[in-house]
Amino acid sequence: MSPSGTGTRSARRHAADDRAATGSRSRTTRPGRSRRASRGPRLLRPGDPRYRSLTLLVAFGLLFGAVVLRLGYVQTVGAHQYVAYGEEQRIEPIALPAARGTIFDRNGKDLALSTPAKSVGADPSVIRDRATAARSLARVLRLPGNEVASKLATDTHFVYLARHVQDEVAERVEKLDIPGVLIFDESARLFPAGDMARSLLGSVDLDNVGVAGIELRYDGQLAGDPGEYMVERDLEGRTIPGGRHQIDPAEPGDDIVLTIDRSLQFATEGILAEQVRTTGAKAGWAAVMDPRSGEVLALANVETDPKTHAVGNTGNNLAVTQNFEPGSVNKVITMAGALEEGMVAPDTELQVPDTLHVADHVYTDAHALPPRMTASQILSRSSNIGTIEIAQRLGMPRLDEYLRRFGFGQRTALGLPHEEPGILLDADNWSGTSIGSIPIGHGISVTAMQMLLAYNTIANDGVYVPPTLLRATFDAEGERHPAVPADGRRVVSPTTAAQVRDMLAQAVTSGTGKAAAIDGYHAAGKTGTARKPQPGGGYRDPQGNYDYVASFAGFIPADDPQVSIIIVIDEPTTSAYASDVAAPPFASIGRQALRTMRVAPPAAAAAVGTLPPLEEPKVRAEPALPPTTTTTAPATTTVPGTTPTTTSTTPPGPPGAQLATTTTAPVAARGG
Repeated sequence: MSPSGTGTRSARRHAADDRAATGSRSRTTRPGRSRRASRGPRLLRPGDPRYRSLTLLVAFGLLFGAVVLRLGYVQTVGAHQYVAYGEEQRIEPIALPAARGTIFDRNGKDLALSTPAKSVGADPSVIRDRATAARSLARVLRLPGNEVASKLATDTHFVYLARHVQDEVAERVEKLDIPGVLIFDESARLFPAGDMARSLLGSVDLDNVGVAGIELRYDGQLAGDPGEYMVERDLEGRTIPGGRHQIDPAEPGDDIVLTIDRSLQFATEGILAEQVRTTGAKAGWAAVMDPRSGEVLALANVETDPKTHAVGNTGNNLAVTQNFEPGSVNKVITMAGALEEGMVAPDTELQVPDTLHVADHVYTDAHALPPRMTASQILSRSSNIGTIEIAQRLGMPRLDEYLRRFGFGQRTALGLPHEEPGILLDADNWSGTSIGSIPIGHGISVTAMQMLLAYNTIANDGVYVPPTLLRATFDAEGERHPAVPADGRRVVSPTTAAQVRDMLAQAVTSGTGKAAAIDGYHAAGKTGTARKPQPGGGYRDPQGNYDYVASFAGFIPADDPQVSIIIVIDEPTTSAYASDVAAPPFASIGRQALRTMRVAPPAAAAAVGTLPPLEEPKVRAEPALPPTTTTTAPATTTVPGTTPTTTSTTPPGPPGAQLATTTTAPVAARGG
């Protein structure tokens, strides 16, 4: 080693020693500063393993806290909700239908009842070969194969395949022995008398829910309350042995007793159908009531099939759903109002011209009448002009009031489905000819039930009694609950009612209703013949002809009414006159009703023409409005089926709201 190299290394060691000595001196020369402070903070950096461990620890702690909170919520606050979720998946409720109540007539005879029936269903999830099963079932059930296949292809545990099948069909399905195909008992509605009272009783659907008629009107009482069968199943739909099984039995519906008499209903339908067939009419409807109680004893509706021309019962309850212009049967309202207000007395004589101008229309009578008649003769012989003159004395406001007091323009208390309220314009909307048309039954529409209730008011000494179809109910324990009768209201005095009854009796003995007479009894009633408004307005059809509605309303016996009847014949072709087509079936049905209700003939018939004495003072109304009539030369009457020599037009509008307008010459209005 050279001396120079040794010296160099020695120099380096001395320099290092000098730096170390200098640093040592430097640290010892800074008083007041601790060793820890001189080192500075030791921070964790993101890349530091200790930082990652701490973050993970905090995250797991938060997750654990959330789990604990959620578990606490599930175990305490939300426990019932999750229990319900579980039960919903395992427990299957099966509805147990309630037995529907029976419908009886007033004598306890069955009108509608429920009978056992077999139905076929399936659980598609259990059926393995659905295509083969569909073909076999379709052949036995006589259903299209694609229909059965589509039902079995659904993702559900139950489908109906066929409802209310014959027992033989159910046995053949059972012999197929297809796993998952079910045969179970249901109830079907049976009507022992076939289609008798079809429009009144109505019907039910396959689930025994009322959809029409009485079945719908009283569905709440008849249906009962369904029960429930709870069964616990696993996820594959199998019943869990020892699982939950609970039955809440169904409560059967109430039986109801109607006011209808089954034998009278049958007879009424037969007589009405024969009359519709004989007269070539489009349809006919009739109602029979007890005017004292408002009970409906029979309600018949028949129609002619336009294709086969066969006449049979219809499902449309025309007696309450069909509006029609009543014609002369409406004259009773005008007469009763005028008698009540003191405008006329039964023996008041009026000059009755051959024609009468009212506003811009000319009215005539349908047949020749004496030039001078009493008020009684005007009603019994159905004078249009005489009735209009009496209406003008009564005045438009009071005539409108009496029409409404007798129940027109509002639905009856029956509450049957689709019942019509009729059409009655407000008095403010009457035209100039309304005071001529409405008193004789034109420009107004009513239902047969409304009109019969008006006649019931006259029969019942002036008291309007609401109609009823329900006589009593029987609950599940067999206890009978009589129907609560509705309160009546007075419309006219007993004296006025008695005077009108006498006039209506004269109409049968010597007026337009002779064909309604019944041997041994004094009948009272009124004919009505009216042109039918056309859908497009006016009364003529496209061929220029008229269609007619003929009606007869009345009661028996005249001096002690116990049965009231209305007959309506729609579009008769043999004759348009109610005296020819509506009065005869009134007599036939009346005889049957008197026998059925056991109404004996009066021991001594009083003279029909004798008026009863006034029982109470009459209240004189305000003076009558001045007449707006002028007399013209006589005109010929119009005979049904012939074309008048002059024309009459009516403005478009709904049926019942049509009012005749101007003509250039007299036109005969239809009388009774």
